[in-house]
Amino acid sequence: MPNNPFIQYLCGLADRKDRAALAYLRRGLGKPPGHAPEMFPYVVPFLPKQCELDKEDAYYLVASLFALHPKHENAKKSMGDTFKYIAVQSSDSKGPERRLMAMLNSHRDDLHGHLRHSVSLAKSKEVGINYEKLLNDLIYWDRESRSVQKQWAKDFWSEMKETSANSIEADEEAEKEEV
Repeated sequence: MPNNPFIQYLCGLADRKDRAALAYLRRGLGKPPGHAPEMFPYVVPFLPKQCELDKEDAYYLVASLFALHPKHENAKKSMGDTFKYIAVQSSDSKGPERRLMAMLNSHRDDLHGHLRHSVSLAKSKEVGINYEKLLNDLIYWDRESRSVQKQWAKDFWSEMKETSANSIEADEEAEKEEV
């Protein structure tokens, strides 16, 4: 169970199969965060007092993405981890890599579109998302250090390199055996 009360609430909507609430939250998809008034009753009660606009936008964005694919993953995985899993399971590992790269290059104002497509991909592959981690990452997306983007990249490529190296070694061994 997530620690964040907002994510707990969203998971509760999914557990209760509250189709109306999830439909209202999905109305935020394709719109800038906070531009679907139908979402207000579900998001506003959870916004922190004196909430900055970037933080508020993160809540609206996560709510709409959750409604699109209400499969919360409790493991502390970033979107980099999620895309690594999809890439390893997929016959086209370059597709998830390109999608991740597009997100990493995104300005906050464009991120909602990239995330919508990314969550749709995760849904099609039946891969859960850690929405609690995603919410936190979105709140800190614009840090000058780009720590969130670096972490997603590290989570995606660090073990991919090891997997690729093991694959190359296996290919070399197979070639030796053929000779």
